[in-house]
Amino acid sequence: MTTGFEQDTAADPLGDGRYSINLSDRWWVGRGPNGGYVAALVLRAMTAEAASLATDGPLPARSLSVHFLRPPVAGPAEVDVTLEHAGRLTAFLSARLVQDGEVKAKAMSVFSGEREGPSFDRSEMPEAPTPEEVEEADTEQSPVAVFGRYRAKFIRGFPGEAGEKADTLGWIRLRDEQPVDPVLAAAVLDVWYPAPFVVFRELPFAPTLEYTVHFPRTIPEPGPPDWNLIRLTAEEGTEGHFSEDAELWSRDGRLLAKARQMALLRHRNPGQ
Repeated sequence: MTTGFEQDTAADPLGDGRYSINLSDRWWVGRGPNGGYVAALVLRAMTAEAASLATDGPLPARSLSVHFLRPPVAGPAEVDVTLEHAGRLTAFLSARLVQDGEVKAKAMSVFSGEREGPSFDRSEMPEAPTPEEVEEADTEQSPVAVFGRYRAKFIRGFPGEAGEKADTLGWIRLRDEQPVDPVLAAAVLDVWYPAPFVVFRELPFAPTLEYTVHFPRTIPEPGPPDWNLIRLTAEEGTEGHFSEDAELWSRDGRLLAKARQMALLRHRNPGQ
């Protein structure tokens, strides 16, 4: 049985690398779609195309980079996927999200199968109380439609608190019961409020220009859906732009995905 997220990110093959999609305003931020939702739509189509190319086992997504050219509107669109290069265990794909004859977003992704090789892990999950120790927020009352599609428990770094650091931490999970896979991780890492919101009292606009996600391990891993720890940080905002880092962790301390994005930083009141 498919979840609402899977239905709203479905990509139906049309042949020759073309996929039909339909953007749902359930994943909107104000007048347009959340960037993570757009990234998820594109990655869904690219994942399907990569699966059609695999001959020696599955090719998991390892990275995705999306540039947002114009905001799409709710309704039908198309993702056109191109195979740029393929080896036995690696495929490089590009994609364009096209709506009403306009390219709305461009993406590149690497799919690469597991290999034998040296390994190490120096990742360190941020210290945090367990999800059971934190009160759940009422996200269904959020003025931002997309945030209502998730459950959240805030730990530190709250919008409008004028804090010293652009650093926010909390537990998050999809309202629909679904394990985190790369498509969902791409959406989740951009749905939390931007880290710069923590250092201001008057919240700015922060539309994303470019968004890159890395998947260090194959997901989903065995086990039922659970809370995931998310952390967003930003070091500075200058000249109307900022870059932000995001991490998504499993409850037991595995780094599932990480992201970096470049976004605009704009006053809500144009006269300011």
